Amino acid sequence: MAGRLDDKVCVITGAASGIGAESARLFMAEGATVAGIDLAPGVVGDLALSADVSDEQQVAETYQRVVEEYGRIDVLFNNAGINPPDDTTITEEPLEVFERVQRINVRSVYLCCKHGIPHLLSAGGGSVVNTSSFAATMGAAVSQISYTASKGAVLALSRELGVEYARRGVRVNALCPGPVDTPLLRELFLSDPRKAARRLVHLPMGRFAEAREIAQAALFLASDDSSYITASSFMVDGGLSSAYITPD
Repeated sequence: MAGRLDDKVCVITGAASGIGAESARLFMAEGATVAGIDLAPGVVGDLALSADVSDEQQVAETYQRVVEEYGRIDVLFNNAGINPPDDTTITEEPLEVFERVQRINVRSVYLCCKHGIPHLLSAGGGSVVNTSSFAATMGAAVSQISYTASKGAVLALSRELGVEYARRGVRVNALCPGPVDTPLLRELFLSDPRKAARRLVHLPMGRFAEAREIAQAALFLASDDSSYITASSFMVDGGLSSAYITPD
């Protein structure tokens, strides 16, 4: 059976763990050739690359390396990002925390689009998936101000690029996950059940997403199955952003 990404060359950032690693595995299972990028060890991909995607020279050189290896790039999944525990409310957070989050979460997406989209155009078109968040569309009293601002920027940037490149064969969408089951969230459950319950109560499904569920959405946006979807904020949040009162 043919895969949904047969013959496509995909570049995935943040591919050493979480959504990025799961997406790399899924994309390869669906026929793609995957170049995975991360600074952390254990990068998943046919080609595993170490690069700081907030550094312009490293980004440009990394994409050139992929093209030299495989001849083209068809899909960009710009997924790398951080959500540090010292990201708090605006009156308490040091400026350097805000700047670090913006550098990694926004600058990296900007640079990957800047240096990646020309390769998609050279290949005749393709798909760009930028990881934003449900937090870009909602407010929270428990603040993570830098993360929320960064994901709002990614959402707006993706919308702008999706409109700009629509007639040139490049689709750009913002993938907006809800809370995902990660070691950090599991630690929250164990260390402070009250804080965990405060978050979980807003989820209609009563659970956090699995990384593979977000990867499946990324696969859809990367593939030709989503050929008429661009400039969208693609919500994969279990109904969180549409909920007012949830089931007991």
